[in-house]
Amino acid sequence: MENMDSTVLSTSLPLIAQDLGESPITLKLALTTYLISLAVFIPISGWIADRFGTRNVFRTAIGVFVLGSICCGISSTLPELVIARFMQGMGGAMMVPVGRLALLKSVEKRDMVRALNYLTIPALVGPVLGPPLGGFITTYWHWRWIFFINIPIGVLGFILATKYIPDLYEDDVPPLDILGFVLSGLGLSILMLGLSTIGRHLIPVPLALSLVAIGAALLVAYLRHAKGLAHPLLRLDLFRIPTFRAGVAGGTLFRIGVGATPFLLPLMLQLGFGMTPMESGALTFISAAGAMFMKTLSLRILQRWGFRRVLMTNALVASATLGGYGLFTAQTSHLVILGTLLFGGCFRSLQFTSLNAISYADVPAQRMSQATSLASVAQQVSLTLGITIGAAVLQTSSWLHGRDHVIDVDFPWAFLVVGLIAVSSTMSIMRLARDAGSELARRT
Repeated sequence: MENMDSTVLSTSLPLIAQDLGESPITLKLALTTYLISLAVFIPISGWIADRFGTRNVFRTAIGVFVLGSICCGISSTLPELVIARFMQGMGGAMMVPVGRLALLKSVEKRDMVRALNYLTIPALVGPVLGPPLGGFITTYWHWRWIFFINIPIGVLGFILATKYIPDLYEDDVPPLDILGFVLSGLGLSILMLGLSTIGRHLIPVPLALSLVAIGAALLVAYLRHAKGLAHPLLRLDLFRIPTFRAGVAGGTLFRIGVGATPFLLPLMLQLGFGMTPMESGALTFISAAGAMFMKTLSLRILQRWGFRRVLMTNALVASATLGGYGLFTAQTSHLVILGTLLFGGCFRSLQFTSLNAISYADVPAQRMSQATSLASVAQQVSLTLGITIGAAVLQTSSWLHGRDHVIDVDFPWAFLVVGLIAVSSTMSIMRLARDAGSELARRT
């Protein structure tokens, strides 16, 4: 529901802007507001789940998301839509980390890879169905139905959560770190607001850079605050666990590279090669199909070669494929593009599965909630950084060539940079022990 909602909204943004009497650039605030809400409330999700129970929090999150969807659907002005999107973000911030937490606490470690695959496959359907569904709804119905379709999905999710999700509590939950919540929430939201607006002409670039600096300063203040606490909101001492440190640090670098792809690839195909949005979408969806296919093989691959070897080798292959996207030209055969994107989707999927699993391999059960919160924060920041870096390289290339607009020759540099960032994730992975995650991979 959450993944599909984001991709559907991106497709329909121009028509919504026209209906509300706003420019499409201004309406991107609706997308940015959602990211800000995620940044504020993801850090607190683990504490809330421990305090009030995974089933209660997960059902409440679904309810908040659906209520925010209804408010989005009935919005008649930009401020109303922005507030409704913030409410949606509150629900989304709890749904994903708490859903993952309920799963991680409920399965044996030897079944974790398979369970994470089952969790991820439905999420991959969103990017596949989102663009055509958004085009269909806005063409034949009304854009408001983009949000109203979440109602039956949410009702079904609430019923299934009530029946199947265990209500897991922690017996001794420490008091909420209120100052830490304020510092981390403000720091992450301001940082992500600055990062997501740089190069998108929502606000002046100097103001966006100032927001990045203020957000970073608040996060540094949180780090100083957390050092003196026995129970900080975000448990940075989790990074003392080698597998968690390698999974989150390596995953952050890899996601920065891969996070730029949904932004760079459609732009290159449309602005650089002159394709229509429909032609572009008909090519790029194949990555998600490759990702879903690889989920069926990932456990066997990890059983055969182990986490460290798979993560090292696969990072090199996936990063090389990512950098290779920049070699596409307007004359490149569509079959070659489809094959390359399918290949890349397979290897990125294997990397994400392995990184997600190894991150929780040695985390004690009683600290799993703090681990999912911290890992979710890192994921959101890295994806936003990926888009920011990709946009910055495009603009720098066009500026160095004396142009005020992006053309096809700018994209190879952007893909090269994000590919190098992705491959740098191997620096964290190579420090893993050779037998790291052997219980998860069912290796003797």
